[in-house]
Amino acid sequence: MAWPDDSRFAPAPAPRGRTRIRLSGIAGVALVVAGAGAIAAAVLAQQHAPSPAPSAAGAVGAAANAKGPSLRRSVPVSVSIPEIGVRSKLLSLGLNPDGSIAVPSLATSADEAAWYKYSVTPGQVGAAVIEGHVDSYQGPAVFFRLGALRPGNQIDVTLADGITAVFRVTGVREYAKDEYPAATIYGPTDDAALRLITCGGDFDYATRHYLSSVVVFAVLSSSSRPATALAAGSGPP
Repeated sequence: MAWPDDSRFAPAPAPRGRTRIRLSGIAGVALVVAGAGAIAAAVLAQQHAPSPAPSAAGAVGAAANAKGPSLRRSVPVSVSIPEIGVRSKLLSLGLNPDGSIAVPSLATSADEAAWYKYSVTPGQVGAAVIEGHVDSYQGPAVFFRLGALRPGNQIDVTLADGITAVFRVTGVREYAKDEYPAATIYGPTDDAALRLITCGGDFDYATRHYLSSVVVFAVLSSSSRPATALAAGSGPP
């Protein structure tokens, strides 16, 4: 996978460890596959990742002026999406030397999703970003069925402090790479938002790129603690 070079916005590390979104001409907005071989197995098996239904478009965030819950910073360690059978530990990835966003290795980590470490941690106010491959050299990958999600579905992200951040899907959309709304996806939000991103649409064998991206928009709805923490009388985050 690589990131196309037609972006106007790209998430990047901010000074002193604080995360921000800055205008930039560097690559970095939509997951695409860098080689036709990456999807050959899935195509030959006539397996096609589901595309978002028009009825699933929903909203890109919570209702206007709706102030939802939030959590303190804690690095995410795993993600679970029961509706589509996803359970994955989370890699922590940043930027490649050329400024593009690093993605999991197709050879070794196609079944693992990754948190973009220069976004907020899931549950903090802002847009947390998790990415994953749609397919691999062997066939379907971790986010193969991402496009099948619908508003109201649940996404659970377990954090290093033991808290599970529970997100509710608000919308699922597919964007052509030349119409990718980077400012909407990576830009600041008033709530604790989550974006899940993978490849989508048709595969162009000439350029060896997918032509679109699937983006799931979600907001934090609640959180839960391990039973041991509850028994110890741990207070709210």
